[in-house]
Amino acid sequence: MAKPIENSNQLLKIRHTTEHVLTMAMLKLYGADKVTMAMGPATDDGFYFDFDSDHDFKISETEFPKIEAEMQRIIDQNLPMSKQTIAIKEARKMFAGNAYKQEWLDEIEAKGEEATVYWLGEPDQENSFVDLCAGPHVESTGEIKAFKLLSIAGAYWHGDEKNKMLTRIYGTAFESPEELDSYIVNLEEAKKRDHRKLGRELDLFSFSDLVGPGLPLWSPKGTILRNLLDDFVWQLRQQKGYSKVEIPHITKKDLYEVSGHWDKFGDELFRMTTKEGHEFVLKPMNCPHHAQIYARKQFSYREMPQRYSNTTMVYRDEQTGELTGLSRVRSITQDDSHVFCRQNQVTEEVNAVWDIVEKFYQAFDFELQPRLSLHDPKESEKYLGKEEQWLEAEEQLRKLVRVRGVEAIEAVGEAAFYGPKLDFMAYDSLGREWQVATIQLDFNMPERFDLFCINEVGEQERIVMIHVAIMGSVERFLSIIIEHFGGAFPVWLAPVQAKILPIADRHLNYAQKLKEQLATQGIRAEIDDRSERLPAKIRDAQMEKVPYMLTIGDREIDNNQLNVRQRDGSQQTVKVEDFIKETVEIVKQKRLESSLLT
Repeated sequence: MAKPIENSNQLLKIRHTTEHVLTMAMLKLYGADKVTMAMGPATDDGFYFDFDSDHDFKISETEFPKIEAEMQRIIDQNLPMSKQTIAIKEARKMFAGNAYKQEWLDEIEAKGEEATVYWLGEPDQENSFVDLCAGPHVESTGEIKAFKLLSIAGAYWHGDEKNKMLTRIYGTAFESPEELDSYIVNLEEAKKRDHRKLGRELDLFSFSDLVGPGLPLWSPKGTILRNLLDDFVWQLRQQKGYSKVEIPHITKKDLYEVSGHWDKFGDELFRMTTKEGHEFVLKPMNCPHHAQIYARKQFSYREMPQRYSNTTMVYRDEQTGELTGLSRVRSITQDDSHVFCRQNQVTEEVNAVWDIVEKFYQAFDFELQPRLSLHDPKESEKYLGKEEQWLEAEEQLRKLVRVRGVEAIEAVGEAAFYGPKLDFMAYDSLGREWQVATIQLDFNMPERFDLFCINEVGEQERIVMIHVAIMGSVERFLSIIIEHFGGAFPVWLAPVQAKILPIADRHLNYAQKLKEQLATQGIRAEIDDRSERLPAKIRDAQMEKVPYMLTIGDREIDNNQLNVRQRDGSQQTVKVEDFIKETVEIVKQKRLESSLLT
């Protein structure tokens, strides 16, 4: 598995400085009268900057060589980067006429802070460049050893489609040409594996203008993928004592007012009003509904914990400009579960979920890195509940990590608004990091909904709620594994596991009987009965990334054999019963490799 390039502090400084070099080059080449600086940060993968223009001025990627040449000229001058702190009034004069900088200055002024700018070159000199920025940067442009512009896209100011569309230029920079070359190779491979491209080619999902953006439609093959994943998660949960529940897709707003979601996420809700004037919303999450299932009756301590599992869609009013394939959608399928337990059961329950997470992700060859997502005591207004509850919950998670014998990254400020989280990070086959499963402790919702059990002495005892998602968003998880496998799914997950390729029409009857025989053993197979030559059928099956291509001719029928070609081009002749037996075992074990050789 590919490992990611570590993003050192020096690398972030290089990328941030390269972003300033890009902006300086744009102004030199095209002039401040044609391009207006908006803003742009360094990112985990590189940097970007947004430009505006009041003219019919367009930039295309064909101009990248010219822009890169000007950037290199600036870099070769080894211009110094220097920080200057100035009064807001002086900064407004410096960026007069730039509405974007003035808006940023409004925010700085509202905080009662001074403005900081960075000069590229000697301050106030003819060939220098200045931008409003908090840093950090390298000391001079000579430290930029390797960079490249990557693409152009449209981007709304602040991501809001009500604002003007700006021109965003993406680029990247590294500490050495070798690291840049490796990144470009990975980038090209990522383009080939783009889940939006493979989703169309493999007929997994589609989008319809009539249905609307961010609302994927799943074809039969894509639906098989979804169901296989959900069945796997349920199988693992069932072994740990979970029960399935079901809930409606709408609710009165009152539910989210009590839970606290209304104040935090009111702008992300799809709302509706009934004929009688009652206000309802499409559910953006499931936990308040599950809390009401628990609240339906009084539970004794002997009945604890209660574990509810529910794979269902939620809906969020995401901005159109931020929707991206399956990665960011408006209809989100969550493999959600909630555990209602006593305080002294938390460690055991979280430990059981951790077992499920490890077992599930082994099937995809993901190495997991746990991360403790904690609250930020400096921003207590962002969170529900008392400080002592937060500290207690966070310490429980720390203890569990120590018991498991692993090291966890601590991320202050990444907690959910109702409780700390144990998130699991994974690296895919291209070395990209993803946040996948999550376990969240919640002391607040039981308080808000007055959830309790009756303890050993007959008193009401406040319980703890644990939020668990193994895949999180099924859509987002599928976008990850489509790209992770490049569409070449392991046998157990492939929508079509075998393509039966009869050489001539006289072999069709046998092919149909073979398909039925495979189906009785749970093997998903299709017959290519077209009047095409065998090489064409093999080529098309390879394009569909089917694990096994089963050629049927006179010899195979006479000997009850199959000529099995695999995706890597290897071939072998096996008995039909041996193929079935070995394939069933591969699926049962969820093996990543598909070789029939035993």
